[in-house]
Amino acid sequence: MSLYSRSRIPVENTLLNAREQAAERGYDDFVIVDVDAHHYENRAWKDIVPYMEDGPLKEWAWSMVRRGGGGGASAALTGVQLGNQEVGGRIIRAGRNFSDPLDQVEDSRHPDVVRMLWAMDQLGIDYTVMFPTPMLTLGLHPQVEVEVALARAYCRWLTRELLPQDDRIKTMVYLPFNDPAESLKMVQEFKDVPGVVGFMVTSVRHRMVHHNDYAPVYAAIQETGKPLAFHAAYNWTEPSMTQLNKFISVHSLGFTTCNMIHMTNWIVNGIPERFPNLKVLWIESGLAWIPFLMQRLDNEYMMRTSEAPLLKKLPSEYMRDMYFSSQPMERHKNRRALEVTFEMMDAPNRLFYSSDYPHWDYDVPSVIYDLPFLDEKAKRQILGANACEAFGLDPVIKKAPSGRPVR
Repeated sequence: MSLYSRSRIPVENTLLNAREQAAERGYDDFVIVDVDAHHYENRAWKDIVPYMEDGPLKEWAWSMVRRGGGGGASAALTGVQLGNQEVGGRIIRAGRNFSDPLDQVEDSRHPDVVRMLWAMDQLGIDYTVMFPTPMLTLGLHPQVEVEVALARAYCRWLTRELLPQDDRIKTMVYLPFNDPAESLKMVQEFKDVPGVVGFMVTSVRHRMVHHNDYAPVYAAIQETGKPLAFHAAYNWTEPSMTQLNKFISVHSLGFTTCNMIHMTNWIVNGIPERFPNLKVLWIESGLAWIPFLMQRLDNEYMMRTSEAPLLKKLPSEYMRDMYFSSQPMERHKNRRALEVTFEMMDAPNRLFYSSDYPHWDYDVPSVIYDLPFLDEKAKRQILGANACEAFGLDPVIKKAPSGRPVR
């Protein structure tokens, strides 16, 4: 498809197959939760910036919005995200790289809410956890105060202006993790806000998650009973990634290595023993790395237990106590590989479905539902029941019936 022909494809056709699958597989009969969907907050910088508290930073942000619009402001505020994700325009992303008629729908709600609900109905989803996009790499911003200011402004805007418009859309609060004290303030401010189902750390950053400075943050989150998520991403300017010369390479490794490093520090330094009731979720790093890290850490631990004195069981057993999101669920010609991965991680009880929509490599619910080695109960657990339990969501079907005409 050329740059010139893509504009002739109606956006409502981009999820037709997903909607047909929802009807064929009977998604109307059970709850589906998408624990990782996104919007492009750069479209709303002019609405987010007013929530910034720091006067000079606020004025600087306004100047970036006035000079560069959404894209230019994102480059200045969050940094440039390198990589040709749209493959020269051949991959369509609603609301990102072509005109989206959903913006013109006569609806009093925010366009991001309208767009998200439309996609949810096509996919057969009852609840969605909404995350930002450009801000996912904000953890490498050299100015900690910028991350703090944007995190607080974004979360206030999201929870005050978007989430109240529909209770099917939830979020996990962005923590400015480079500043532990400010992260704690964010937990305290948002822990009881409607629509907040947890807290989120963007994983692309160089911070030791086991540092004692974070103990008050973990204790506060544990007290809420809500999960803490580490949301992976890639950043081609991150030092270890600069050795790679192709987007396919950095996209393969970037999402996994950041979460592997944080999880290794998390387990080896005994954080699960220090905060045994803290629910931890690892988002958007796929699944293939999990058996690798289980085997690697167990092997090292059994030879050097003295270096991890807080541990009371194998590292892999701590990993089986954690939660994981499914996307991107790797495919391999050896289908047994995925089945073994599910067995090792206790997927029927610990895995959450995630789409990552509208990012270019999103997964529809059928990637879980069509797995031949899962029984019906396991499919429904992964697609919704596990997340409902962990997030405290009412397991009531809220999606539009799959037979309803497209809006």
